[in-house]
Amino acid sequence: MNAKEIKKYFPILDQEVNGHPLVYLDSAATSQKPVQVIEALNKYYSEDNSNVHRGVHTLGTRATDSYEGARDKVRKFINAAAREEIIFTRGTTTSINTIAASYGRANVKEGDEIVITYMEHHSNIIPWQQLAKETGATLKYIPLQADGTILLEDAKATITDKTKIVSIMMVSNVLGTINPVKEIAQIAHQHGAVMVVDGAQGVPHMKIDVQDLDCDFLAFSGHKMCAPTGIGVMYGKKQLLDKMGPVEFGGEMIDFVGLYESTWKELPWKFEGGTPIIAGAIGLGAAIDFLQEIGLDEIERYEHRLAAYALEKMSTIPGMQIYGPLSGEARAGLVTFNLDDVHPHDVATVLDAEGIAVRAGHHCAQPLMKWLDVSATARASFYLYNTEEDIDKLVTGLLKTKEYFSDVF
Repeated sequence: MNAKEIKKYFPILDQEVNGHPLVYLDSAATSQKPVQVIEALNKYYSEDNSNVHRGVHTLGTRATDSYEGARDKVRKFINAAAREEIIFTRGTTTSINTIAASYGRANVKEGDEIVITYMEHHSNIIPWQQLAKETGATLKYIPLQADGTILLEDAKATITDKTKIVSIMMVSNVLGTINPVKEIAQIAHQHGAVMVVDGAQGVPHMKIDVQDLDCDFLAFSGHKMCAPTGIGVMYGKKQLLDKMGPVEFGGEMIDFVGLYESTWKELPWKFEGGTPIIAGAIGLGAAIDFLQEIGLDEIERYEHRLAAYALEKMSTIPGMQIYGPLSGEARAGLVTFNLDDVHPHDVATVLDAEGIAVRAGHHCAQPLMKWLDVSATARASFYLYNTEEDIDKLVTGLLKTKEYFSDVF
């Protein structure tokens, strides 16, 4: 894969920030968008802008074809069994909240268990906290090893016959840990529980087959995989979605409305209340085309090499503390770290002065920060447009940061 050639498709990366060529290392927060996606959005708004499903005029038909065509692209992208299993949402957060509110409230009761891990993003903690409070269920955590990985033995010990839902992120947005979600799904199913996978950091970076994973639900966001913000996907097995009720009412999800009773459309539309995220779905379809042209297997291999290179180079910096697995092949393309006694926000500020964009803070993972015994960390995250040269600039910037604060103090 030629990342330098791929980078040319991303116009935002061709700029200077604070007098330096931009080095964008914050793709775990949001990825940049290629011209193919930007052009797809422009085409919709300049040629086909119309609401979908309701109209019979030409613009409405074209918009509907593009919107539903994007659903078919998503189905193939994750190898879902049916297009009815693909629900468009605002993103991972909305998807998980919908699963908790619809499936969770109907199937979880007092005395039941919900199992997650300490590494989860807040979006995969709070909905289950709320569900446990509402129902009287118990929220349990699979423990982590010192390097931020999960042992299947610990998963087996935590998941019991009382467990109704297991919800785990595919890839940690802090540690870079790639979790064994397929094996954990098998354990969950042995106890009659459903498996929810937070794919926000996994789907953009590796080939996903939901039938092979045998997960019951999968949530992910478009903006982390070259698509626009505000579009995401909730995948669910059809037999589960059929039994679930909608959580948002009105607009596109309506079949018939009477004075005192109403009925809903069939899948997938019963979960897509209001005017859909039409442009976002079309942009997501274009992003999928772009990623598949390059190849998800190739993207995953390349990012593993970048992660290994970054670990090697960053580990040479005195005072560097790196979190998560130390093997490049065992982790996704991100490195979370702290530098001596320099606050992560200060690290990010100095790097920004050099044109290098990284993330600093708790990364929406405060329970994990507590487990790591830190208040915050800095994170450099990579995608298909990053190069080893970007990492070299990061290392140079970190050495400058260390030197700057040594002089100050």
